[in-house]
Parts: sequence; structure tokens; C-alpha cells
Amino acid sequence: MKILLVSLAGIGNTLLVTPLIELLRKRFTKEKIYVLVMLKGAKELLERNPNLDGVILWNFLKEGVVSSFRFLLNLRKENFDYSILSYPANRLEYNVINFIVGKKERVAHRYNHLFYTNLGFLNTRLIREDDKKHDVEENVRLLSLLGIHPESFDGPRIYLTDEDDNFAGRFFKDLNTEKKLIIGMHAGTATFKNQMKRRWDKEKFGELGKIFVERDSAVVLIFGGKEEGELKTFIRDSVGDGAYTVDNTSIRETSALIKRCRLFVSADSGLMHIAASFGVPCVAIFGPTNPEWVYPYGTKYMIVRKDLPCSPCFYYSQRPLRCKFGDFRCIESISVDDVLEATEKLLKETEY
Repeated sequence: MKILLVSLAGIGNTLLVTPLIELLRKRFTKEKIYVLVMLKGAKELLERNPNLDGVILWNFLKEGVVSSFRFLLNLRKENFDYSILSYPANRLEYNVINFIVGKKERVAHRYNHLFYTNLGFLNTRLIREDDKKHDVEENVRLLSLLGIHPESFDGPRIYLTDEDDNFAGRFFKDLNTEKKLIIGMHAGTATFKNQMKRRWDKEKFGELGKIFVERDSAVVLIFGGKEEGELKTFIRDSVGDGAYTVDNTSIRETSALIKRCRLFVSADSGLMHIAASFGVPCVAIFGPTNPEWVYPYGTKYMIVRKDLPCSPCFYYSQRPLRCKFGDFRCIESISVDDVLEATEKLLKETEY
């Protein structure tokens, strides 16, 4: 038997699929299990996962329609017994991809919205979406369509190597961080569909980091991708001595550094989910998105958000993020004191 998991979203969403992968392997010990991903970082995240027989990378956005169609037809020849579309994936393109590669049984969610418009009926086994559950739990629920009903399961997991951990050891040795409070920050978010509007102000991140350094003698590590270089530099310069940007690292090296943080402060980003997977306490800043779906799973956390009647308003859709009031007050009204209070409380609760 051969199983293909189709997971075409970002790094964070890919990480939230790993509990499903582990449960699949527990049930199908001898079968071949593969994952199809679209981003290099997602492939890197899964490469050392012992529950997988392979990770297939294909960037549909860069390769174009014709070459992607040929690729999918070739993949279809593998005759997968099950092709499983991970959650969330309520897009026409994802359903078509699953239809092409899934020659036999195609497993997916029956979404509450746009099910027919997005051709969800192309899948053969469907479970109705429960939009009150976390994304991890929604992914695990797919297994019921294969007759798997786990009583419990572990949270998301990244399998680091000794090489990854040794990199982190050298990094912190060079910074001379022994016995210091290490706080990680990630001020970035995805940029497509106007999602930069989900970001908390970089000036506020800088002010918060400065408090950590001056009051607690902390070391502040500022994380982010290559495209967030200017953002990271701005925050580092705002904080001053004691703040460092993390640059030119792979997603695995980044993960090894995050693993050693005492606290992680960020928006609801993929790096937040990485921190949570290692049990790092997380302060997550939410604006228009729903923390019920993507809170830091498997760790102690504090959610910072404003309880506004219009929030959350951004759902899994193809429409860009917009604010009907024009001011994104849900994120703009969150103060430094709001986040600082959450960090102080969480640090106290997780003292060791």
C-alpha cells in the first residue's frame, strides 16, 4: 500500500500535519508514506521525519500549469491507495491536484463554505469540517475516514539532528549567553493576500525588546526569513545592544535556535508553531485571525488580542485580508504593555 499526503500550505501548516503523519505510521507500519509539499522550507522541515518514506517537492507557482500537469500525471502513475488532502485546503486548485494524483481513494474535508465552488466533491472520502477545532485536530480527524480513531496523540514535532543542535550550541557560545534569559521574537507574517496587515508594529516590537534587555539583561534573538531582513534590522537597531538578528540559517538551524529560547513572542506565524513544538512558552499576538484554529499547540502560551465584535474576520479563503473599518484596530490597538503583561505572567508560570 502507498499513501500520499498532499500538504501545499506554509511551514506552520506543514508542521501541524506531523501528528497525523505519526498516527498514520503507527497504523500502517509497513506501507509507504509520502508527502507532497510546495515550499522548500516545508520539505526541509519534514526531511528527517522517520515516519516518512519520502518528501516530494514541487513549486506549482513557479513551474506553471503545463509542467505541473505533467508532473501530476507522472505522480499519478505511482498508484497511491490513498491521497490525503491536509487541513486547511479549501481551494479549487488543491482539490484538482488531489483528484489528479489520487487514482483510488481521495480523503479530504467537506468544508462549510464554497464546497461545490471549489470542487470538493472530487474527493471520494469526506469528513465535515469542524470550525471549532484546532488545525492539528482537524488533520487528525481525517484519519477516521481510514478507520483510525486515536484516543490520544502527540503534538507537532520536528526531528533535529546532532548537526542541527551543534550549530545552535556554537551560535550561543559565540554570543556568550550562558545563564542569560534568551527571548526569541518574530515580527513577520505571510505577505500574500495582504497578510502583512496582521503584523504588530515593528516599533512596538523594538520597544518590547528594549525592556527585556534593559530590565532583565536578556538576549533578544530576532528571527525571520530573507524577505524580512529590513524588518529584523529595524527591530535590532531599536533595541540596541543585547539584540541579534538570526540571518542566513536554514529552517532546521532556525528551529534549533528557537528550541533554546526561554520565551517566544510573535504573531501567529510558522515560527511560533516551531517554538510550540519544542515546548517553548509562546506569547502569540492575534489580530484578524482566529486563535482557536492556530494557537500554539502543545506548550504553555498566552494569547494577546482585543475582544472586538469584528474579530476574527480573516478566514481560509482566496480573498485578500481587508478591514471594513479601514484601520485594523484589532492589531493596531494592542499596546506594548498588553504584550509585556502577558510575557511577565507566562515567565512566572513557567519558572524552573
